[in-house]
Amino acid sequence: MVLNYIWIAFFLIGFLVALIKLVFLGDMEVFPNMLDSTFDMSKTAFEISIYLTGVMSLWLGLMKIGEKGGMLNAMARLASPFFTRLFPGIPKDHPAMGSIVMNFSANLLGLDNAATPIGLRAMKEMQEVNEDKDTASNAQIMFLVLNTSGLTIIPIAIMLDRSVLGALNPTDVFLPLLIATFFSTITGLLAVMFKQRIKIDGVILSYLFGAAAFISLIIYSFSQVEPEQIGPVSKVASAVIIFSMIISFILMGLRKKINLYATFIDGAKEGFDIAIKIIPYLVAILVAIGVFRTSGTLDYITDGIKFLVAAIGADTAFVDALPTAILKPLSGGGARGMMIDTINTYGADSFTGRLSSIFRGATETTFYIIAVYFGSVNIRNTRYAVGAGLLADLAGIIAAIFVAYLFFG
Repeated sequence: MVLNYIWIAFFLIGFLVALIKLVFLGDMEVFPNMLDSTFDMSKTAFEISIYLTGVMSLWLGLMKIGEKGGMLNAMARLASPFFTRLFPGIPKDHPAMGSIVMNFSANLLGLDNAATPIGLRAMKEMQEVNEDKDTASNAQIMFLVLNTSGLTIIPIAIMLDRSVLGALNPTDVFLPLLIATFFSTITGLLAVMFKQRIKIDGVILSYLFGAAAFISLIIYSFSQVEPEQIGPVSKVASAVIIFSMIISFILMGLRKKINLYATFIDGAKEGFDIAIKIIPYLVAILVAIGVFRTSGTLDYITDGIKFLVAAIGADTAFVDALPTAILKPLSGGGARGMMIDTINTYGADSFTGRLSSIFRGATETTFYIIAVYFGSVNIRNTRYAVGAGLLADLAGIIAAIFVAYLFFG
């Protein structure tokens, strides 16, 4: 229901703001631009689904090999003590556990192309044990919120964009970004655990402390690398890890003496079906976002925040980077475009340019993920998933502001 109200609000608020601009400001372009955006975003939604078809076919084929070869079960057993507590509604040996672990692993490495199809597979497997097929289960909500929190260890795309845009040290946002996403993930996790009344026991605490120690180790390791080498090292590390994973799938499949090619084809066939299912959901959310953004509403929100911040005598430097943070839950492409525009305006090595880069990686495309993941299994009642996902986004944004001032202020 929450998503329904937000979707309606995007259209109504966008229309009212555009009407005010037309009547009182004489803006003759706002409504034609909004209309154009509906067609452009519809086309974008279709293009995304077509792009995802190939990527999903590839990774779902590999995942099928991993499932038949036993790799997913092995990974699920490794994380079982933790995930069985976070996902009590999923049977311990259910294939969904392996897919969930794989999805989180891909997200940590910043491998969106791999994470999305694996995540869609996980949603489909969780739907098998969902008693109410139209309503999101507790497990699906937990999974989605952890995805929307955006925890990423190696944000390759952001560092590459900063390099192209002329940053003297494109990787200087690496550590602040890692810290911000960690706070976002912890906030989302704890919020859902509280809502679902999941108790924090010794096992959960040990895994959380282990994760914090791992993040600290990553931070320390990269602090020992020359700044100009962080980007290349991150890129190589991600590629080596993911290819090692693929080879391990193949080797375990050989060990089980399964027909790898036929198994891959069986899994790849699922990619096309899922891509077709998500088109209506993508069109719905992207068109609404396009209307909201093209109407100029985001500009007014930013100006209002700057006015309030200045009124209490606080530093307004962070406000100029806020459009990236506001757009990210709505559109990954929009957030990237806004980051580029911000850097072109203020400079890649300015406080605003750096904070905009951190904002882009501190959260995830919450509404896109909701549309794609829930749409792939035809779930219409998302319950509190949107609220919990946006809470994690807010935590990431607040943490990004603090660490930006800490590192660059």
